[in-house]
Amino acid sequence: MSTEKLPTENLSTGNLPSQNAPARVIDGRAIADAALADLSVRTRQFQNETGHVPCLAAVIVRADPASKAYVRMKANRSVAVGMTSRTVELSVRTTTEELVDVLRALSEDPVVDGILLQHPVPVHIDERVAFDAISADKDVDGVTSASFAAMALNGGGFESCTPSGILRLLDATGVDLAGKHAVVVGRSPILGLPMGMLLLRRDATVTYCHSRTVDLAAHVGAADVVIAAVGVPELIKGAWIKPGAVVIDAGYNEGNVGDVEYVAALPHAGAITPVPGGVGPMTVAVLLEQTLAAAVRATDVRAAAVRAGGS
Repeated sequence: MSTEKLPTENLSTGNLPSQNAPARVIDGRAIADAALADLSVRTRQFQNETGHVPCLAAVIVRADPASKAYVRMKANRSVAVGMTSRTVELSVRTTTEELVDVLRALSEDPVVDGILLQHPVPVHIDERVAFDAISADKDVDGVTSASFAAMALNGGGFESCTPSGILRLLDATGVDLAGKHAVVVGRSPILGLPMGMLLLRRDATVTYCHSRTVDLAAHVGAADVVIAAVGVPELIKGAWIKPGAVVIDAGYNEGNVGDVEYVAALPHAGAITPVPGGVGPMTVAVLLEQTLAAAVRATDVRAAAVRAGGS
């Protein structure tokens, strides 16, 4: 079924369709484009006021075309909203220690406002050690342990980009998360785990499911909101979806296939994200929004230091 023929209007209403209506497709591209248009205005205003152009540095430690293309796309989006972009490509043979040195150098570079380490890194690298080498002040992807703790405790740190973007998509459906049963399928430290924390902050009741969950179908079938983030093609069957539930598919597998059996879910879900065109664009929008926020914070810190030095 072509998603272009499905109704996508009225995403601001909280009344989800009945079981007999096709799911509304949540247009992540349109929502992200609106966010980026606003970000472009704010970025240029910041540059005019401070003379500083926000800079996002992306580090990539692999040679596969997909990762390179993704980093290149983020760089193009950065430039489009008025930021500068720096890409650091490292050999697939780079060690954890060498990668840490690069990330620490970028953290100390006053020109760089945000740092992105493209995931995944080669298996011989300790990804957690590498992530935690990024300064929390520049962790605009929200991947460090410090950022996770601050996010979970509502401490003002940068949020994990994909989960934060998913919340924006949920907001677009008009669903009130308070009291809703949300099932997160997946428990990765940069997607599933922070997703649950953000949902808890919105007063949802959260169930985590994973590879050892018994009777996954029953858990999914009880959910008002389903977040698919496990990386297994069409693991979640359309028939499992509770009538009227909101389904966010954060999976992306070979052949443009998500973690949800999309066509089969359409008659059951109240609203659903396509793959591609759902979660991905919002992830990039949040990344760039947080890069501007990091630049603003850094400018404020420098200004405060100057004032303190002159007093």
